[in-house]
Amino acid sequence: MTFLPDWPLATNTLFYFGFLLFCGAVGGYVTHRWPWLPSITGFMLVGLIAGPNVLGLVDHAALAESRIIIDVALGLILYRLGLSLDIKQLVHDRHLIIISLVESTLTFVVVFFAMDWMGLHGLAAAVIAAIAVSSSPAVLIHVANELGASGPVTERAKSLVALNNVLAFLIFSALLPMLYSNVEAPLITIVGGPAYQLLGSAVLGGAMGMALHMAARKTKEAHQYHLALVVGAVAFTLGVAITLKLSTLFAPLVLGIVVRSIERTELIANLEFGPAFELFFIALFVYAGANLYLAEMVQYAPAALVLVLGRSLAKWLGVGVTARLLGASNQQAATTGLLLVPMAGLAIGLANTTLTLFQQQGAVVSSIILAAVAVLETVGPPISAKALRWSGDRLQTDELAPELSQEPEPAQADTADASTQLKPQTET
Repeated sequence: MTFLPDWPLATNTLFYFGFLLFCGAVGGYVTHRWPWLPSITGFMLVGLIAGPNVLGLVDHAALAESRIIIDVALGLILYRLGLSLDIKQLVHDRHLIIISLVESTLTFVVVFFAMDWMGLHGLAAAVIAAIAVSSSPAVLIHVANELGASGPVTERAKSLVALNNVLAFLIFSALLPMLYSNVEAPLITIVGGPAYQLLGSAVLGGAMGMALHMAARKTKEAHQYHLALVVGAVAFTLGVAITLKLSTLFAPLVLGIVVRSIERTELIANLEFGPAFELFFIALFVYAGANLYLAEMVQYAPAALVLVLGRSLAKWLGVGVTARLLGASNQQAATTGLLLVPMAGLAIGLANTTLTLFQQQGAVVSSIILAAVAVLETVGPPISAKALRWSGDRLQTDELAPELSQEPEPAQADTADASTQLKPQTET
């Protein structure tokens, strides 16, 4: 009877990937019954219900087994976010750098003292504050695509989110020597470990960005291969990062930044991923929902809520006040900061890194960050959707379709106006 499957049945990565996608699609459909509720909330809710903390249809071992698929999804999202950060533009748009530095510094300081007030002192508070600087690219990109948002607020928010994640990784890397010192690691590890992670990931992302750019130039007449080039470059970058023990979060982000910064004509940087890109969002957020730990969330709920409130206020005021002082309108200044409120992928990755390297402090850091992520990923998408609707940016939602179809000429003119206003607005 060897032709029959073994009992109990053995599962595999494709089984759980298909399960996550199927359940996520159902959850996303259900949320569409409430127009005010973004589909991300449905994805995470389905993951939570199916995950080990509720029904147990997917256990922790299954989640670990499907991690490679999530790494690819997050890598593609970070690569796409990196495309929104053009180094050449930053040189001319110093206001964007000032806004990011002010907002990130304010976020770090507020969260650090908030955690100290909640009884978490010193290094643990600093690590949590460093992670809190990061923002979720997946939420912003998904909600913007869902609403068809385009305009100065959307583009500026994408650049600020990318800068947030770069700064968060740099601050976290600067704290690593102290974490290693606390566990009495050898001097070579204290000094070499963080430098290797940071510089190695940057070199890897830069080298792959150059390789992708060159491949795109050689195949510029064959556009049908460009998507495969991008996915292959991101997957290869992740594989090399895992092999060399580099960051699977920072390397694809650098890859996107390098591609955007060195391209002079439209090749790979403006590639449209199409509806298939939605698959990666669904898998990522269902996975995130399944990984929520209810017991730890309840235990560290007070600290997590203080983190959520302090961080959200710091980002909103930091961006809003600074942008207003630098010449942005009240509407744009107030809404841009709200788009930085969600926190997910990089925060989870850095929290898991802390837990892996430093068990004692990592358990507390991870629990508080995951609890905060659960709250921010629940309230973040509706906040982002409202912010984009209030921002004044152009939206191409279903509700606007009849109006746009009745007035095609003004709509085309508006599109041209939005594209021409992007550069001046970015330089304010």
